[in-house]
Formats: sequence, C-alpha cells, structure tokens
Amino acid sequence: MATENKSESGRALQPVGSPELKEPCVSEWLTAAEAAEYLRVKTRSLLLWVRQGKIQAYALSGTKRRIWRFRREDLDATLLSKPVLTSGPLPVRSEHWRAQ
Repeated sequence: MATENKSESGRALQPVGSPELKEPCVSEWLTAAEAAEYLRVKTRSLLLWVRQGKIQAYALSGTKRRIWRFRREDLDATLLSKPVLTSGPLPVRSEHWRAQ
C-alpha cells in the first residue's frame, strides 16, 4: 500500500517540477458600477445596454428594485463578439472641393 505525503493542511504534496492541479475557474461577479468601470463606460449606459439585450446580466431576486450582477467572462465575450463601431468608410473630398 503506497503512502502519500501530506502537508499540515492535509493536501497531498506534489513533487518538485510536477504540474500542480489548479482549482476550477470560478467566475468573477461584478456590480453594475464595477462592470461599467471595467468597460470604461457610465453605469447608465451599461444598464441601458442590459435593457436593450446587448449585454448579459443577472437580476438578483428578492429586492424591490432590480439589482444587476455581471460576470467578467460575459463582458469579455460581448466585447469580442461584435465590433464597437459599425460605420462605413468616411467620405473623402476631392481636390476640387478643397481648393474652394
């Protein structure tokens, strides 16, 4: 029967140079103010985007007013999914118009 070396906390010790097992990724929850700061926009703009369905948000239940929470990974996914500006190329004036 093999014996395991354990630390004082009871966790198994890893040999030097062996890859450590990482804890499962826990999503980071942000308030509306924190999410707006992360996106560098005003809180009102962020909440408008929530109402328009542009950003995924989660409403907390049991409160009179809507209190929203945001996951950082959802904000990142939203930013990477669509371009921010969807305008066409800017018109260029010809030399004729510049001379006048």
